[in-house]
Amino acid sequence: MEKSMAKLTITVEAAKFDAAVDSAYQKNKGKIALPGFRKGKAPRAMIEKMYGTGVFFEDAANELIPEAYETAAKESELEIVAQPEIEVTQMDKGTDFIFTATVAIKPEVTLGDYKGIEVEKKEAEVSEEEITAEIDKAREANSRLITIEDRATEDGDTVIIDFDGYVDGKQFEGGYAEDYTLVLGSHSFIDNFEDQLVGKNLGEDVEVNVTFPEE
Repeated sequence: MEKSMAKLTITVEAAKFDAAVDSAYQKNKGKIALPGFRKGKAPRAMIEKMYGTGVFFEDAANELIPEAYETAAKESELEIVAQPEIEVTQMDKGTDFIFTATVAIKPEVTLGDYKGIEVEKKEAEVSEEEITAEIDKAREANSRLITIEDRATEDGDTVIIDFDGYVDGKQFEGGYAEDYTLVLGSHSFIDNFEDQLVGKNLGEDVEVNVTFPEE
């Protein structure tokens, strides 16, 4: 890694991660209803069984990362000069939540004998790809949710959906949810669920076909 860069490996204890997952369940359960349960009363285990054990992981991670990173950054005593690049390396039920934060740091400079030195001025070359990447990074860091009506959904979009689950035309032992927030491509739901929501338009009814894992 470059001398002006540093990577922090940050670990959140399993108990704290599980508590954050439960907090995410508490915040979202009011949007989910299962047959036999009043809306907002469905057990967490039942929701995870139907929609995947990681259905609440993303919200839990978003809750934990800011505070854990801030604490680690202070303890490192590094002179950090830019926003971190976050990468989750371990996230599962009953295990420590681990992520890395790659940061730019203030470089150490030793001033030598510079008198009489001639320096050739060089023009910096910045590619269109690099410019676009930095713009996208800044846009993401300062993003807010807005309603887009003039194009179809794309991977990475945040969508708010209502959904019902059926098997052979009958509602199965799963249920439905209203106003559920989902990031396409986050793999928060069962395999192939989010893929089938890409390329759809605002207000469009979509039939999604998935295969649940065998118990």
